[in-house]
Amino acid sequence: MRAAKLLAGLLALCLVTPAGAMAASGELSPKAGSSWQAQRSFAFDWDPIAPTNPKEAVFRVYDSDGDLAIGYRQPLNLMLLAVVVPPVPDAYTLEAWLENESGQSGPHSTAVLRFDNVTPPPPGLAPPPGWIKGTDPASIHLDQPGAPPPLSGIGGYAISIDRGSGSQPCTQVDACLAGDLDLTGDEGGEISLGTLPEGVHFVRAVTVSGSGVPSGVATATVRVDAGGPAVSLDGVPAGWSNRPLQIAARAADALSGMAAGGPLGPFTAIAVDGGAPARAFGDAVSTWVVGSGPHPVEYFARDAAGNVGDTKTAVVRIDEDPPRVAFAAAQDPSEPERIEATVSDPLSGPSLDRGSIGIRLAGTRARFEQLPTRNAGDRLIAHWDSDSYPPGKYELIATGYDAAGNSAAGTDRARGGRMVLVNPLKAQVELTTGLAGRRFAGRLRRTGVGPLSGRDVVVTETFAAGSKPRQRITVVGTDHRGAFALRLKPGPSRDVVARFAGTPLLSRAAGRSAHLEAPTRVRLQSSASTARVGGRPVVFSGTVAHRGAAPNAVAGLPIELQFRFRGGAWSEFRTVETDARGHFRYRYRFSDDDSRGVRFRFRAYAKGREGWPYGPGTSRPVSVTGR
Repeated sequence: MRAAKLLAGLLALCLVTPAGAMAASGELSPKAGSSWQAQRSFAFDWDPIAPTNPKEAVFRVYDSDGDLAIGYRQPLNLMLLAVVVPPVPDAYTLEAWLENESGQSGPHSTAVLRFDNVTPPPPGLAPPPGWIKGTDPASIHLDQPGAPPPLSGIGGYAISIDRGSGSQPCTQVDACLAGDLDLTGDEGGEISLGTLPEGVHFVRAVTVSGSGVPSGVATATVRVDAGGPAVSLDGVPAGWSNRPLQIAARAADALSGMAAGGPLGPFTAIAVDGGAPARAFGDAVSTWVVGSGPHPVEYFARDAAGNVGDTKTAVVRIDEDPPRVAFAAAQDPSEPERIEATVSDPLSGPSLDRGSIGIRLAGTRARFEQLPTRNAGDRLIAHWDSDSYPPGKYELIATGYDAAGNSAAGTDRARGGRMVLVNPLKAQVELTTGLAGRRFAGRLRRTGVGPLSGRDVVVTETFAAGSKPRQRITVVGTDHRGAFALRLKPGPSRDVVARFAGTPLLSRAAGRSAHLEAPTRVRLQSSASTARVGGRPVVFSGTVAHRGAAPNAVAGLPIELQFRFRGGAWSEFRTVETDARGHFRYRYRFSDDDSRGVRFRFRAYAKGREGWPYGPGTSRPVSVTGR
């Protein structure tokens, strides 16, 4: 009864096969089936046929040479524990049976346990040479390992692709599952990677043994260039050129590059006027553009991966012919000093910032004097200050430029004939002036015609050095007689002149310069009208007016103190200096007995000095009688 219950328990412990069915009676089935595995521990299913009253299970493991490698016994309740094979890879044979207490055994069951944990050699990888185009599918050639495979053979190869992150081809670090294999069998071959994005890709591959052990990682680099090279054009000016040009197209590619590599490698091309492109291997090509006119240019390049960039276009403009320059057909009657010349050019057009007009006395070989000239579209405009030139005939020359830099000189008017002007161009004007005291007056008239009324005359007063301000300008108008008058304000000495600025039709005019000498104003006073001989001194003090003088100009001005008596001449007896406010002071003692009863007259005399803007001046005398 006890033996029957034990056998029933053993049968209940039997595991199902991978297919899910119970092992057949007496059959010993490894869980791995006939496959190789990298673990030494083998699980199995077993439905033994037992002898009467079985006691234990007996296991024997034999190597491929038939030698016993392992032998042991297990109680019936442990008989389905996994069998651990020796650490040496081999196809081991497992033999198992049940025995009873008397040594009687049941039928023997056998199974093959295939163990291989040896790492296979890595495969060979051959990436495509150089760079590939982004539109082309990438592929890599995988070769069998050069060294012999492990006992379990080669089950296949696993591959991963990354941008440098260090990916692993297998799901697990130490084992590859069947789903990890990208190529089964041991022959290798060409593996398509599909279309890859631009950049550098790292292909990593391992050899997988028949037991699922991966080899070391073999790495290869696949370079993809999806864009064409960048091209630029050298030697093309922003505007027009006045000579043939050599231009060059240059290409650059940050990935596959532009290093020359023969007919199938990179090239740069350029075409002018729709002609056949000129090509050169590598990153540059040049050509000449000749002839006046606009020339369309096309240029492009191919990189080392075979990408051809977009064709770019430009226009080279050449104008080798000079412009035409001609003066206006006639002078503008309202502005005879205005000089105009037209610059015309059918290709590049006139320059907007270059050109000049010059003048010289006709019939001479003197250099042309440049007049102030400005550009106004296709015209050169100059102003000739004819009042500054003596009478006579003057010839003019205009130098014009086109936008390409070509120049031409013109000396004729648009309707023919030399450009010659006879000076004076304008009606002549006379200005007469005079100064009476501080009244400055004058008359303006057109020579040989009559007075000019309602005209502005500018009167300029230029004060002597040491004045502030140094100049004063007053504008006065002429009356119906062409006359004007100005009452000059008090102040320092000055030169006065009147000028008429002229008009487009009337010449300039200036009157004669007049000089107004302003004497120094000195005031003197004494502390007493009588003085005792040998007594207290008389104090003489005074002030110099300095209105209109520069600051501190009055300081240090020498003042001569003079005296005289009836019948005598003025004599200096002392020189003093003024302070910064124009004051001066002197103490004088009467000591001569001959002075008793004599009435003396005293005065202050300012002779002036450099930097003092007034002329000599004296004060009113003061009287002092000695007693």
